[in-house]
Amino acid sequence: MVKIYGIKNCGSVKKALNFLNSKNIPYEFIDFKVVPPTQNLLNNWLKFVSLETLYNKKGTTYKKLGLKDLALTESEIKEWLIKEPMLIKRPVIECKEGVIVGFDENFYQNTQW
Repeated sequence: MVKIYGIKNCGSVKKALNFLNSKNIPYEFIDFKVVPPTQNLLNNWLKFVSLETLYNKKGTTYKKLGLKDLALTESEIKEWLIKEPMLIKRPVIECKEGVIVGFDENFYQNTQW
């Protein structure tokens, strides 16, 4: 089954959920605010996507924390992603093809769910 991680009020997550619903694709939604990601889960995602892809540098959390001014190492970025899940680009979707980050309707249309 497809697992989709994110937060309920995120626009990209809403678009992804609407897409999955419109295609009758069953999924499990995991809310970062209720169940934050673990180190093991993050490491699993990183087998499929880069840290740069997961690390959301455009969001308000990134700006609010002033992370732009820090020269973070990869391990420090991972620590921040676990500590502050809002730094993770959303949605993160686990499916047959691996892991998809973000919403791209054209890409979703061609994905084997």
